[in-house]
Amino acid sequence: MDPLLVERVRTRLAAAGGQPTSTAVAAAVRAETGGVVTDLDVLAALRVVRQEFVGAGPLDELLRDPRTTDVLVGGGGMVWVDRGAGLERAAVRIPDEAGVRRLAQRLALAAGRRLDDASPCVDGWLTDSGVRLHAVLAPVAADGTCLSLRVLRPAAHDLGSLRAGGALDATAEALLRSVLAARLALLISGGTGTGKTTLLNALLGEVEPRERIILVEDSEELRPRHPHVVRLVARAANVEGAGGVPLRDLVRHALRMRPDRLVVGEVRGAEVCDLLSALNTGHEGGAGTVHANSAREVPARLEALAATGGLSRSALHSHFAAAVQVVLHMRRLRGGARVLDVVGVPVRADGMVEVRPAWTRTGGWAEGRTALGAVLAEREVPLPW
Repeated sequence: MDPLLVERVRTRLAAAGGQPTSTAVAAAVRAETGGVVTDLDVLAALRVVRQEFVGAGPLDELLRDPRTTDVLVGGGGMVWVDRGAGLERAAVRIPDEAGVRRLAQRLALAAGRRLDDASPCVDGWLTDSGVRLHAVLAPVAADGTCLSLRVLRPAAHDLGSLRAGGALDATAEALLRSVLAARLALLISGGTGTGKTTLLNALLGEVEPRERIILVEDSEELRPRHPHVVRLVARAANVEGAGGVPLRDLVRHALRMRPDRLVVGEVRGAEVCDLLSALNTGHEGGAGTVHANSAREVPARLEALAATGGLSRSALHSHFAAAVQVVLHMRRLRGGARVLDVVGVPVRADGMVEVRPAWTRTGGWAEGRTALGAVLAEREVPLPW
């Protein structure tokens, strides 16, 4: 459809106010063309205007695809989609920078966030569609407004289905079930999009139904299939700098809510101090996820996060050694498959803590198995080997 006509129709509808009903759009099209217009033109205008006002517009079809995990819009309106095998160019394209900006601002408004020149970056949650939104306006995004949408679907996997899908083998599944039965505290590490949340959802779904799980998250991503889950979600401050509820405060509140298992969805900052303190004071079976390139690099990552909370390096290692018994590292293979790569055990060495592999995807049982076996035996859980 003629983009100039679309712009004139859009301007007319905006000036008229109210809802852009089919009748209003048809009348606007005929008014802007002097009445000389075909039914196909009217239908095209309806489709374009609907994309302007409803949902994610031209991206809706991509987001509805059950394989889609991410939809990214870059400068120039180019659209990329990840359907589980890495990013690929999508057939759809947003025609101009103004269209990308309007879409980003509309989605931000739907997420209850402000996005304009005074506040050019936004991170939000589209609760009705299960999509996490991040947007950056130009000129902060030098090549044009950037929009990132991550699709967070309801938990559809348990440990059995993860095994059937190749994310882990029978040995790893048995080991994870033993870790849950022993109520060991664990961290799941990995890079972006490696399946950390998927694995944590599956693990929490296997927790005994009589146990109470308290989830603390910055963005609501965890949705385990469990009958007794309480979700606490942090809130950013408003434009006046008031009304914020930080993750650290929620961790402290969660401790007063009688958690059987305390879970921090993603550890990104100083809340690591509160989580480790909680796991050190009788709250067994807790969990969290953390970004790290490998299981061995988890202590270094925690050092950096704990420093933001004023915890010294030596204190962090002491807390880590006493609080966490298992580290699970996820990896995304070159072909796109997400797999459990390493099951590690934090072990003290020369005053610091290192993560030693107890099991690896490529090599099977490893040196850390003895330490893990000792912890399981102490909890009177049969060894999975």
